[in-house]
Amino acid sequence: MTVLIAGGGIGGLTLALSLHQIGVPVKVFESVAELKPLGVGINVLPHAVRELIELGLLDKLDASGVRTRELAYFSKHGKPIWSEPRGLEAGYKWPQFSIHRGTLQQILLDAAIERLGRDNILTSHHLTGWSETAAGVRADFVDRATGKAAGTYEGAIMIAADGIHSAAREKLYPNEGPPIWNGRILWRGVTPAKAFLTGRTMIMAGHEILKFVCYPISKEPDANGNHLINWVAERHMPPTYQWRREDYNRTARLEEFLPWFESWTFDWLDVPGLIRNCPHAYEYPLVDRDPVSQWTFGKVTLMGDAAHPMYPIGSNGASQAILDARTITREILRHGPTTEALLAYEAERRPATTDLVLLNRKNGPEQVMQLVEERAPDGYKVVTDVLSQQELEDIAANYKRVAGFQVEALNAKPPIVSKDARAS
Repeated sequence: MTVLIAGGGIGGLTLALSLHQIGVPVKVFESVAELKPLGVGINVLPHAVRELIELGLLDKLDASGVRTRELAYFSKHGKPIWSEPRGLEAGYKWPQFSIHRGTLQQILLDAAIERLGRDNILTSHHLTGWSETAAGVRADFVDRATGKAAGTYEGAIMIAADGIHSAAREKLYPNEGPPIWNGRILWRGVTPAKAFLTGRTMIMAGHEILKFVCYPISKEPDANGNHLINWVAERHMPPTYQWRREDYNRTARLEEFLPWFESWTFDWLDVPGLIRNCPHAYEYPLVDRDPVSQWTFGKVTLMGDAAHPMYPIGSNGASQAILDARTITREILRHGPTTEALLAYEAERRPATTDLVLLNRKNGPEQVMQLVEERAPDGYKVVTDVLSQQELEDIAANYKRVAGFQVEALNAKPPIVSKDARAS
């Protein structure tokens, strides 16, 4: 009955907790020697928060994150384009959280250690291959730091939640190559600064070529009255730009991108100040992969970024991994830890995430900023001089539909897996 999970990120740990919740034994295998709370801020949308609440994690999320109240789009001049309430303020039954990615992973890891036992979360175990047996699947692991074999383990099925550089996906699609870079670079950081707008607002300013996103990820101010503000600066680089595409997590140099944002001092936000006062910023490429036609191969399947890596547009990466985990769990409840369960999961999730990957390539709901830039690059008095109210509403509604978090539809549905569910 044991389910093997390759990968101890947000998706893999959510799956481990979910399977434990329904009484299915599980082992998690993580490549790194120590799981550390790394990264910067992310948003967890209501449909994913609902599932984390069913796992009993609401108090931890509330203690560590910010309940996002509003999402607002602005032009490069800081003029408002569109804003909408989020979470409970938008009428959802569940909040939306802005939280440090590492903090969320630590919440999941602490819960997994407590509930599953540390012996079932194995670090320094990098997946190298697997074979099917009469009883299930046999997986082989190596310690990447030493090159030594880390062991062979057997389970009923294996779920690969090992990220955009998935070892499992590389085995299944050996000719795929590296992730696809679309020419944009993200510079990301967290800066102590004063609250802005509602104090719980996520903002996006600019357009397709040059964009700035920020939101608070700490609820309480520090001794100086500052909150932790997560920010992302993005630029679409010219075709002649030479960049080391293989380096996905290097320290950013402020002088390489700050000049583009020096004039972005709005009466409600000091963008260059946030960048300049950041203690440590990182540089990332904006990458994804083409959707594939199959995730499940016998008793092995892909999930999360291993299955559907997407641009961080619309705050959906972590949320979609959480939905994957809960859908797999529901299907294991129905079919047991079998190929049938994996195929049922894929039948639901692969088409949905394929649509989302492709929509994010078109900038998702951020299309409104590009339309404003194209129609009124020198500014405007009111946005409806540039875009109709109907255009604004249609773009926002379409993204919620594709991403699966329309208010009325989501509120009417039960959780994917109830907290009281148990495998027979």
